Amino acid sequence: MKISYYEETDSLYIDLSSRPSVETQEVSPDINLDYDESHCLVGIDIDHASRYLDLREMSFVQLPLRTHAVAA
Repeated sequence: MKISYYEETDSLYIDLSSRPSVETQEVSPDINLDYDESHCLVGIDIDHASRYLDLREMSFVQLPLRTHAVAA
Protein backbone atom coordinates (compact mmCIF):
# COMPACT_ATOMS: atom_id res chain seq x y z
CA MET A 1 0.00 0.00 0.00
CA LYS A 2 1.20 3.47 -0.82
CA ILE A 3 -0.30 6.75 0.36
CA SER A 4 0.42 9.92 -1.63
CA TYR A 5 -0.63 13.48 -0.80
CA TYR A 6 -0.59 16.19 -3.47
CA GLU A 7 -0.50 19.60 -1.80
CA GLU A 8 -1.16 21.58 -4.99
CA THR A 9 -4.57 19.88 -5.40
CA ASP A 10 -5.15 18.93 -1.73
CA SER A 11 -5.79 15.35 -2.78
CA LEU A 12 -4.84 12.09 -1.11
CA TYR A 13 -4.48 8.85 -3.05
CA ILE A 14 -4.25 5.45 -1.40
CA ASP A 15 -2.81 2.79 -3.72
CA LEU A 16 -4.01 -0.58 -2.51
CA SER A 17 -2.51 -2.58 -5.37
CA SER A 18 -0.06 -2.23 -8.23
CA ARG A 19 -2.74 -3.44 -10.65
CA PRO A 20 -3.96 -0.73 -13.05
CA SER A 21 -7.29 0.97 -12.57
CA VAL A 22 -9.82 0.55 -15.38
CA GLU A 23 -12.93 1.96 -13.69
CA THR A 24 -13.63 4.76 -11.22
CA GLN A 25 -16.77 5.05 -9.14
CA GLU A 26 -17.73 8.23 -7.26
CA VAL A 27 -19.14 7.13 -3.90
CA SER A 28 -19.66 10.62 -2.49
CA PRO A 29 -18.57 14.13 -3.42
CA ASP A 30 -14.75 14.20 -3.47
CA ILE A 31 -14.39 10.43 -2.83
CA ASN A 32 -13.65 8.08 -5.74
CA LEU A 33 -12.87 4.37 -5.75
CA ASP A 34 -10.70 2.83 -8.47
CA TYR A 35 -11.23 -0.77 -9.58
CA ASP A 36 -9.19 -3.15 -11.74
CA GLU A 37 -10.52 -5.29 -14.60
CA SER A 38 -11.80 -7.91 -12.12
CA HIS A 39 -13.68 -5.19 -10.21
CA CYS A 40 -11.31 -5.45 -7.24
CA LEU A 41 -10.62 -2.21 -5.38
CA VAL A 42 -7.14 -0.91 -6.21
CA GLY A 43 -7.22 2.72 -5.04
CA ILE A 44 -9.04 5.42 -3.13
CA ASP A 45 -8.90 9.07 -4.22
CA ILE A 46 -9.92 11.81 -1.78
CA ASP A 47 -10.18 15.29 -3.28
CA HIS A 48 -10.03 18.28 -0.87
CA ALA A 49 -8.51 15.86 1.64
CA SER A 50 -7.91 18.47 4.35
CA ARG A 51 -11.70 18.91 4.61
CA TYR A 52 -12.08 15.27 5.66
CA LEU A 53 -8.78 14.29 7.28
CA ASP A 54 -6.36 15.69 9.81
CA LEU A 55 -3.28 15.43 7.63
CA ARG A 56 -0.91 16.45 10.43
CA GLU A 57 -1.06 13.07 12.11
CA MET A 58 -1.24 9.49 10.92
CA SER A 59 -0.97 6.36 13.02
CA PHE A 60 -1.07 2.65 12.34
CA VAL A 61 -2.28 0.08 14.85
CA GLN A 62 -1.14 -3.54 14.88
CA LEU A 63 -0.02 -3.86 11.27
CA PRO A 64 1.74 -7.15 10.50
CA LEU A 65 4.84 -5.43 9.14
CA ARG A 66 7.78 -7.57 8.15
CA THR A 67 9.70 -4.87 6.30
CA HIS A 68 9.12 -1.20 5.73
CA ALA A 69 10.26 1.50 3.37
CA VAL A 70 10.58 5.17 4.12
CA ALA A 71 10.43 7.62 1.24
CA ALA A 72 12.85 10.52 1.35
